[in-house]
Amino acid sequence: MVTVMVKTQSTLLLISMVSVLLLGLFISPSHGSVNEDEEADRIVSLPGQPKVSFQQFSGYVTVNHKVGRALFYWLTEAAVKDPLSKPLVIWLNGGPGCSSVAYGASEEIGPFRINKTASGLYLNKFSWNSEANLLFLETPAGVGFSYSNRSADLFDTGDGRTAKDSLNFIIGWLDRFPRYKNREVYLTGESYAGHYVPQLAKAIIIYNENSKHPINLKGIMVGNAVTDNYYDNLGTVTYWWSHAMISDKTYKQLIHTCDFRNQKNSDECESLYSYAMDKEFGNIDQYNIYAPPCNNSDGSTTSMSTRQTMRLPHRPMFRQISGYDPCTEKYAELYYNRPEVQKAFHANITKIPYKWTACSEVLNRNWNDTDVSVLPIYKDMIAAGLRIWVFSGDVDSVVPVTATRYSLAQLKLAIKIPWYPWYTKKQVGGWTEVYEGLTFATVRGAGHEVPLFKPRAALQLFKSFIKGKPLPKSS
Repeated sequence: MVTVMVKTQSTLLLISMVSVLLLGLFISPSHGSVNEDEEADRIVSLPGQPKVSFQQFSGYVTVNHKVGRALFYWLTEAAVKDPLSKPLVIWLNGGPGCSSVAYGASEEIGPFRINKTASGLYLNKFSWNSEANLLFLETPAGVGFSYSNRSADLFDTGDGRTAKDSLNFIIGWLDRFPRYKNREVYLTGESYAGHYVPQLAKAIIIYNENSKHPINLKGIMVGNAVTDNYYDNLGTVTYWWSHAMISDKTYKQLIHTCDFRNQKNSDECESLYSYAMDKEFGNIDQYNIYAPPCNNSDGSTTSMSTRQTMRLPHRPMFRQISGYDPCTEKYAELYYNRPEVQKAFHANITKIPYKWTACSEVLNRNWNDTDVSVLPIYKDMIAAGLRIWVFSGDVDSVVPVTATRYSLAQLKLAIKIPWYPWYTKKQVGGWTEVYEGLTFATVRGAGHEVPLFKPRAALQLFKSFIKGKPLPKSS
């Protein structure tokens, strides 16, 4: 009898120990409670990844059950003792059609960089997850690992559906990650995310008006952001001329021939753009006019004509490339197409019948819904009391600083803090002006992807934004 009791007690003790151990997997004092759905998205480790102290999760949230549309995300939690003390920052890349995993996460603000052989990862010491929990969202369906079971969606999409699906994603994601439901939320991004971010912010504002569980949206920050058809186009041509990329003659012809308000330009206008790029630009990287072009394996440089071409829908006459550096883009496409990487990411679960690419040319060329201007949304966001920061790398000729300044000037905001240089590491990081309801900042020497070219300055910019404090006047 005694023997039986001892065995029973031992069994109970063992069961108790196992229960505690299992519970420890789901509850951590520093990370908060983790539920079963969330645990299924946990990334144990990515191939070739260095050891890190923070948790990672990735997977899908279905945003339209009827047609089977699902968006892919990657969460890298804050690298601090208590990540839930930090806000949730959602990052969106533009294109439209480009991946936040390829650019934002892997080249800009994420904790990892991909090595040149695409065999592994190394740490980014200027990662923004030192200050926040970073959620990289691939939107809309058709971008990166995000998918739709209705293939027609890839040939008929635009701003409206992207905003709606992204809102549905956030609602669904917060249900899966309830420990984040009361977190402060900030929306960030660059380029065509100049549309995505304000449009999503407006969708959240409207959703919150009738929701019992409002999303705790506090602010937005966008960089080199597409904002307004007319002023973006005018500012871009002016930038080309003021930076000696085009002749006086071509500049005057563009100004007098092209109707910058039109979505589709005349043949004469498009010919002028083609002439400027083919004959006057030379072999430069439009995303950073002072950066050397990428070298091919044979030592030659990649010309504009051989790079992937992309266009922004509000500027169909512009011939674009998909991202800053095709060299780094290649590393991402090699790494994220590796089966073991996709398995670790819980990605490509439907076996998408095409390779993962940094940008989707199909989506880009079939973008059928674009706002002429998002400036009216800025007025709505200001009225809602959101923190709004807009920044510009000043050597980008695609969505240049002049375009952004022309656009923001139309808001006619009162100046709170006049123009001044801001500093990082005793160097001028750029210039800034604080308005009633909005802060504008430039980043000196940065191209289209500001955190890629000037990571230290970009991190300082982000820290100031999160704190809601003006950029430092000295360092």
